[in-house]
Amino acid sequence: MRIVIADDAVLLREGLVRLLTERGHQVVAAVGDGTALVEAVVTHHPDVSIVDVRMPPSHTDEGLRAAVEARALAPAAPILVLSQYVEVSYADDLLATGGGVGYLLKDRVAAINEFLDALDRVAAGGTVLDPEVIAQLFARRRRDDPLRGLTPREREVLGLMAEGHSNTAIARILVVTDGAVEKHVRNIFTKLDLPPDIEQHRRVRAVLTYLRT
Repeated sequence: MRIVIADDAVLLREGLVRLLTERGHQVVAAVGDGTALVEAVVTHHPDVSIVDVRMPPSHTDEGLRAAVEARALAPAAPILVLSQYVEVSYADDLLATGGGVGYLLKDRVAAINEFLDALDRVAAGGTVLDPEVIAQLFARRRRDDPLRGLTPREREVLGLMAEGHSNTAIARILVVTDGAVEKHVRNIFTKLDLPPDIEQHRRVRAVLTYLRT
């Protein structure tokens, strides 16, 4: 894959370059601020970008804001956010842009195969979210819960969907049949009032509903 890396921490940035290069990928740009990220995405049209949240000048949420801007200029450009922190301020805006988005905490990089698998899924248009990211976003949005009609098992299935798992993977994790998971997913779509829609994938819309509540 052709990859853009945006992180102001030189050691981590160069470490990612080396890791990805050794795995056969091409790093087309490695930058240290949000403006350079946007320029790199627009110029190179990478298969996926890896973006830190906190970058210069204020080291708050520049990376996340730049990721939202990059997606606006290059719609559907896959982006994996990699951060030490969970920043919810622009997370909703990024997730609302559709599939091909991930948000992992940096300690996940230590689990190399897990990190590379997440990168592959985001590049393929999937949504991959760290459980801690899900927990913090969920804790912020408990009022007016559109998920109140879901059973505990349906909430569990939806949570695993938000982490990027396929129906088959969910069945394996919950130790149930694929058919049981498919039934739960259909019930989730029905209860969230998500009929077939040619504009947006129902699975992505269900995950966004989950995160926003």
